[in-house]
Parts: sequence; C-alpha cells; structure tokens
Amino acid sequence: MSTFKNTTSSSVVFFLTGVPGLEAFHTWISIPFCFLFATALSGNSLVLFAIITQPSLHEPMYYFLSMLSTTDLGLSISTLVTMLGIFWFNAREISFNACLSQMFFIQLFTVMESSVLLAMAFDRFVAISNPLRYVSVLTDLKIAQTGIAIVTRGSLTQTPVEVLLKRLSYCRSHVLHHSYCFHPDVMKLSCTDSRINSAVGLTALITTAGVDFIFIILSYLLIIKTVFSIASSEERKKAFSTCISHLGAVAVFYIPLISLSSVHRFEKRAPPYVHTLIANAYLLIPPVMNPIICSVKTKQIHRAVLKALHTTATKN
Repeated sequence: MSTFKNTTSSSVVFFLTGVPGLEAFHTWISIPFCFLFATALSGNSLVLFAIITQPSLHEPMYYFLSMLSTTDLGLSISTLVTMLGIFWFNAREISFNACLSQMFFIQLFTVMESSVLLAMAFDRFVAISNPLRYVSVLTDLKIAQTGIAIVTRGSLTQTPVEVLLKRLSYCRSHVLHHSYCFHPDVMKLSCTDSRINSAVGLTALITTAGVDFIFIILSYLLIIKTVFSIASSEERKKAFSTCISHLGAVAVFYIPLISLSSVHRFEKRAPPYVHTLIANAYLLIPPVMNPIICSVKTKQIHRAVLKALHTTATKN
C-alpha cells in the first residue's frame, strides 16, 4: 500500500488508519464510536430544532448557540463516513481531492467553532456589563452579519492551506496516521520542501483559534471585573451562572485542540494510539458534550428540548 516514486497530487491515493495494533477489533471499537456520533448528531439536531421552533429562544444568546450546534453537526458529518468506513468495511483508501475536501471542511468548522465561542464570549460580556443595551447592540442584523463573517473568515484562512498542499509531490508512504485527513499528517508525506505549508498552517491556527482564545480570556477578565463591581452577592452568582455553559464549551473545544497540536509538533515519538485517541477526541468531544452542557446548564434549552420532544410525540 506504499509507494515511493514521485507522483503528482492528483494521482495520489492515501490510506487512512484506524486504531494501530487493534485492527482485528475494529468492529467492536466501532460500537462506542457509533454511540458518540449518534449522540452528537441527535443532540445538536435537537438543540437546533428547539431554538428554531420555540419563539421564546429567538434571542441573541440562543442564535449563537444554534451556530455552535451547526458547526458541531458539520464537524461530525465531515468525519462520519471515513471513520465508520474504516471500522466497518476496512475502507481505508481516499483520493487526494477527497482528502483535501474533508480536510478543508474539518478545518473550516474548527475555525467557525472557535469564532462562535468568541462571539458568545462577547455576548456574555454585553449581557452582564450593559444589560439595558443588550438587545440594541446585538440586533438580528448584526448577528446575521456575524454569522456571515464567521463563515467567510474560516474559508479565507483555510483556502491558502489547501492550495499550497496541491503544489507538493508525494513520494513517501501514503499511509496517514488518522481516520480522517489532517493537515500536518498529509504534509509530512511530501518529499518536497513543506516549510511554507507548515508556516502557513501554523499561522492560520494562531490567527484564528489562538487569537480567539486570547480575546475570550480578555472578555472574561472584563466580565469578572464587572461582576465584582456588583454589590449584591446574589446578583454576582446569577451573573456568573450565565457563563458556566459557555466556559464548558470553551474547555471541551480548546483542551483537545491544544493537545492534538502539541502532540503533532512536540511529541513525535509518542505511541501511535496516543495520536489516534487525541485526534478522535478533538473531533468527537465538542459535538458530543456541547448539547449536554447547554441542556444541563441552560434551563431554557432543557425545557425547550423537552417541549419539542413532547410536541412531536403528541403529533405522532
């Protein structure tokens, strides 16, 4: 399955990897993966359905939450076919163009999720620091413009990364070390100088997720400053409670992302299964956990989901 002759990118076929050393157990391993994918798809779909159908949730905070669920759905769907294909049918082959497309959407939805989390941090800051102007600052038009800007930003930052991969020649082993196409993984298989690709990929990561993370921290520093200026301890507690679900979403997104980036850049001698576990956690933990965090910590979402389920069951 390996080739060492110089080949153009259009003729390359990559081979994806499941869990190294446990290929004989892929069918069993697929069971928890199926459960996680089902949880992610159903959970985020329910949150979206509740927000769309319940007029009481047509507010800025829930619009941003619907954007988060949309990106999580996109992230899950982008990897569902290749991951389950490997575990169920040992379908490891993927063409260069298909690999590039999958990589683009994975990175696009990653950037979008980071951007949405930043928008949600700004939403919480405005709601706590200036509640009287909250509705006038975050109008429906501005939220729509924010959504368009998030998609545009993701597309513009990731397009150069994809274009630069096409100029490379791939003459080494074509075996990728993940069950989906990941930029550093593909880049390492090139036999031509990929330093520009590495620099552009790192720049894209820093200028999106890195910058967003810094501004999220700054937003929360301002939120903490505002909350401590409130005289009533009860009001402080109420203000902080509105941020818990967002902080949970930030944690389940950034911890796996930072872990995966660190392993790829600094822990090259780590066992293959470490890369596999962290890579899968990076894609599955946020889509699975975000609906749970939002439903548990946000009573309105919890009630709306139950109401939507009850209404659907009654109609049937």
